[in-house]
Amino acid sequence: MKPKHLLAVHEIAAGDVTALLDRADRLKAERRTTTAKRPLTGKTLGLLFEKASTRTRVSFDAAMNQLGGDSLFLSMQDLQLKRGETVGDTARVLSLYLDALVIRTFGHDLLKEWAAVAAIPIINGLTDLHHPCQALGDLMTIRERLGTLKGVTLAYIGDGNNVAHSLIEAAAKTGIGIRLACPKGFEPDPLIVEASRIVAKRTGGAIEVLREPAAAAEDADVLYTDVWISMGQEKQAKTKLKKFKPYQINEKLLSVAKPSAVVMHCLPAHRGLEISSEVMDGKQSVIWDQAENRLHIQKAILEWLLG
Repeated sequence: MKPKHLLAVHEIAAGDVTALLDRADRLKAERRTTTAKRPLTGKTLGLLFEKASTRTRVSFDAAMNQLGGDSLFLSMQDLQLKRGETVGDTARVLSLYLDALVIRTFGHDLLKEWAAVAAIPIINGLTDLHHPCQALGDLMTIRERLGTLKGVTLAYIGDGNNVAHSLIEAAAKTGIGIRLACPKGFEPDPLIVEASRIVAKRTGGAIEVLREPAAAAEDADVLYTDVWISMGQEKQAKTKLKKFKPYQINEKLLSVAKPSAVVMHCLPAHRGLEISSEVMDGKQSVIWDQAENRLHIQKAILEWLLG
């Protein structure tokens, strides 16, 4: 049997998305009790990271530990991949030692190459195209705070990057209306947008790509942003900072949204750039709840793939 992978949100059935969120809610509640179960005892999770990570690495490590399993950090620099061993051969070997593997890398096609050969579940810990675990945790936070997903209006302000792509797909799956305000030339991938619009027609969701932040934020339930310069884009910093300056989430932009709106950021944040400290630390921010929920959704994902 081929293993089940988590590479992108669009590959997850809508029913499975709901089941993951429901399970993450229960796991969060159980963590405060003494009856938490350890269903993954004896299992080992590999963490293979080519990019820096705080939340994804630590939350998966802690999640596996809390579920009774073990995790093993693997640096690309320390494996024979660096000396020319193929992805296929490495995937076959690691499949003999591990029960699942989280990979954080640059190209999404490389991740798919791993998944095509591995005999264990491959989990996308972030690629340049998608960040599905982040989006699933975000859905958990939105539902936790607003009580629902269907009919929610989410305004994403900034770069049409990997996080934006996964949020678009998550919105389409769950009936969220997402508006993305992006500078010219930094819009999300049009193929992802169009494919997600087809899904959104079935769920009651909507996807709009706009230019003006205020137009996206008007009467929104959620304001969301991410860093303007993603890992690997450092050479574009000067150009991007100039173009993105009007796309900051600050008190002025927040005033356009609903009075009950919440503010989200997947972190790490560059305070004073994509978000002001006043908003980030303000009473409408759910950023720290969002960060915590990465742990609980990671646990639900691991149970789903390995249980």
